[in-house]
Amino acid sequence: MTIAARTNRLLMALRRDGVTDEAVLSALERVPRDLFVPDLFRDQAWEDTALPIALGQSISQPLIVGLMTQALELEPRHTVLEIGTGSGYQAAVLSRLCRRVYTIERLKPLLVEAEKRFQRLRLHNITTRLGDGTRGWPEVAPFERILVTAAGGPEPPKDLTDQLAVGGVMVIPLGVDDRGQRVVRFRRTAEGLVREELWPVRFVPLLSDPPAETPPGSEASARLP
Repeated sequence: MTIAARTNRLLMALRRDGVTDEAVLSALERVPRDLFVPDLFRDQAWEDTALPIALGQSISQPLIVGLMTQALELEPRHTVLEIGTGSGYQAAVLSRLCRRVYTIERLKPLLVEAEKRFQRLRLHNITTRLGDGTRGWPEVAPFERILVTAAGGPEPPKDLTDQLAVGGVMVIPLGVDDRGQRVVRFRRTAEGLVREELWPVRFVPLLSDPPAETPPGSEASARLP
């Protein structure tokens, strides 16, 4: 099966499973997922599944990428903060939909490889940082949109919510264990945050301490049934 045929099959599956925003589907079609996976798994790049990458991490399931991107309700003028660059796949999708993406990764080898992919794809509206994502990026805040690709515990980090602009949207998985997590959407109003629970997921925890030699995964895994 050709890459075009595999792509069409994947997009049809995503549309059937709830990714209905045509702009999001177009962005997913335009980002070559096979560029973001190891050679060993390249033949599975257009399957709707999470796949291993370096350092025990994973590239997110396309359905998760599509649903979370759709939940952001992006507009072309928006500036987005992404927490957890990982392979760079999610940031690349976001970059097709907004003005600028600021993305933070705590593991340098992953960030270096992601930056190479951004350069190869000529995605010049992505700015990267190595560091603790729970602290956000205060120098360029506030952000119209914030996307977190690891579970933030029972509540989102305050540094991140403080950096969300009035009228802005944050999408983040929350929960204390991988069986009780849900993707939650926050909207900032002049009065405060409005919380909306979306769907169950299984994510690894959002970490703020210095990375261990063999860190746990940091990017999205899969949607739960």
